[in-house]
Amino acid sequence: MNIPENLKYTKDHEWVRVEGDDAVIGITEFASKELGDIVFIEVETEGESLGKEEAFGTIEAVKTVSDMFMPVSGEVLEFNEALESTPETVNEDPYGDGWIIKLKISNPDEIEDLLTADQYKELIEA
Repeated sequence: MNIPENLKYTKDHEWVRVEGDDAVIGITEFASKELGDIVFIEVETEGESLGKEEAFGTIEAVKTVSDMFMPVSGEVLEFNEALESTPETVNEDPYGDGWIIKLKISNPDEIEDLLTADQYKELIEA
């Protein structure tokens, strides 16, 4: 299972890559495998400011639909529009081209509440 060391993680299986005042968000390889074949991703919160743990969109797989939650508070700057036509990219490259949103972080202190790669690995192996 690929769990990049340079990312932070949530208990809801989102990953966060901090880039200055911004963050790139996606779902982990573990989550993409658990969901199975992803067929649709919906994010209608672009331009909105959301609090930590608020739903920013949904991800639909063949068998289920799941909400995706904000790992930190911020304004949703961008949705990865390539996922509209190729949602399976999240299964194929969850930490690269399969990113889902970019956001402007409003409370940088919340980053410290996220899990490290080792902590996330412990969570999914429990």
